[in-house]
Amino acid sequence: MMIGLIDSGLGLLPTAAHLRELRPELDLILLMDPDGAPWGPKPDAWVIDRVVNAADRAVSSGAEVIVLPCNTASVTALAHVRRHLGDAIPVIGTVPAIKPAAAASDRIAIWATAATTASAYQARLIEEFATGRSVTSVACHGLADSIDRGDTEAISAAIRAAVGATPEDVDAVVLGCTHYPLVSNEIASLLPENVRLFDSAEAVARQTLRRIDSAGDFASGSSELTVFLSGRAGELPASALAHREGRLLSELSIHQ
Repeated sequence: MMIGLIDSGLGLLPTAAHLRELRPELDLILLMDPDGAPWGPKPDAWVIDRVVNAADRAVSSGAEVIVLPCNTASVTALAHVRRHLGDAIPVIGTVPAIKPAAAASDRIAIWATAATTASAYQARLIEEFATGRSVTSVACHGLADSIDRGDTEAISAAIRAAVGATPEDVDAVVLGCTHYPLVSNEIASLLPENVRLFDSAEAVARQTLRRIDSAGDFASGSSELTVFLSGRAGELPASALAHREGRLLSELSIHQ
């Protein structure tokens, strides 16, 4: 079984790592786009074209399932990818973990990119799942880009700025960009101890496995890891290996 995961950068690593931990035998194709990142500020038509082309590349390389562990890709291109690939290829999107955070807390901050923070999509999720809660949207300027670059000083500066914009009485923070779980330990270390972090990576991984299991006719796989960088065959970038998730994917692929 081969699964293709599509993101502009390292945001696909947390979901991919959960998939590898839960089902080590799966073959994974990671499709990143360093030439086009970040996707958030780009026009919708540009993002749709980029994501659909990545999905085609994944399928032509053998992917039987497509995952979009990226909020921008999911909001902008999910329906287009599903329509383009048809019913034979399951396509799983990502939704920020606002619903579980609202079930656990009345005082929530949502950390996300500037584009997502300003989006009607996030506003609809807040209205649907967090009505009656105190919700603060925090735009984490430059954090995702800094993670992709592996710029530790810029990562720390962006996290400190986001902490400073987060009300002191908040006890739940939604990591509304799929890059942010990669630095969750540093985020947690700068927030009060009672603050709980919520992200969607494990939920997306488990939903992917449910779709696979419900179909019941997929071959198992051989634990291979394939990487494409803006359409070119490549390897996990050095910035990926700075994170536990990147090292896990690399090490398990080598030793299987």
